[in-house]
Amino acid sequence: MAIALKYSKRLSSFFLVLLLGASCEKDAQQMSDFDNNKLNLVIADNFNLSSFSAALRKSGMDKVLNAGEGPFTVLAPSDAAFIAAGYAGPTAVLSASNTVVSRIANYHTLDGKYELNKLPFAFNQELRSRGGKMFATHWVKGQDTVLTLNGARILSTNLPASNGLVQVLDRVLTPYVHDVLVDALAADASITLFTQALRTSGMLEQLRQTGPYTVFAPVNTAMQSIGYASVEQIEKTDPKVLLDLISYHIVRDRRFVYDYVWSAGPSNTAQQGMMNGNSVTVRLVPNPSSPGAFSGISLRGIGNTTDVLLTKQDMLTGNGILHVINGTLRLTQ
Repeated sequence: MAIALKYSKRLSSFFLVLLLGASCEKDAQQMSDFDNNKLNLVIADNFNLSSFSAALRKSGMDKVLNAGEGPFTVLAPSDAAFIAAGYAGPTAVLSASNTVVSRIANYHTLDGKYELNKLPFAFNQELRSRGGKMFATHWVKGQDTVLTLNGARILSTNLPASNGLVQVLDRVLTPYVHDVLVDALAADASITLFTQALRTSGMLEQLRQTGPYTVFAPVNTAMQSIGYASVEQIEKTDPKVLLDLISYHIVRDRRFVYDYVWSAGPSNTAQQGMMNGNSVTVRLVPNPSSPGAFSGISLRGIGNTTDVLLTKQDMLTGNGILHVINGTLRLTQ
């Protein structure tokens, strides 16, 4: 009886060792199968992308990138880009609106592998992300090859992951919420007088069309400075007079600020043809903190004696771009 019991204990120990060995082998196999090079993990490991990593986690997009085979292309704004957009680090991103953060995460994620440096040399080539369309420019400026998305510069291209690529941006891209420029104009309280001039002139309906168009919309104080003090006054103005003014503020094309930066000649100026057939001089504004670089543009109409500056820029819509300016573009002084 004692011998049988001892034999039974040895047999049990033998099977326990087999079970433990099989379990360890399974755990080792699972460890070896774990892919630590998925896009969400590559981004999480990059100290300069901590805010965007937080956006991926808050939106749940990190799980999509981790589970999906892809390929995906992720447009990752740097931490400095998030600070410029008003998010002072990952904590600020995590405490922001779920809706806003989810829109950002989706807009910065593309299905497919996009090696953006292999795009043709052309302006504003349409791409589609999970959050809507965007526009890529691939250009050569002097000794520099330029890549931008919606006017934001790409700092690093084609960082590899097992299921796609990461492109690092210098700005957080804003998903457009307005399908047509008309709605974007109506949503901005600082340009109501210009919007009324568009309506009275009959031009507003044209801006509902496919386009694309770029509108440089003067703020209310700028309209007031040339004699349009109120909506009621504009309504009583001859539509043809308003049309002459309005058509000098519209471009029949899609033009981000950086399109001018990259296309300007050695004098750092360019001529932009407007809808009325006349031109506006575009001047590049030097960046004082980065010699040889530019922070934006200014405009000068034929009749302007001083430069007109942009107060808001690159507001993308479904059929064009809206910029807000601090003065009117004039044909005569």
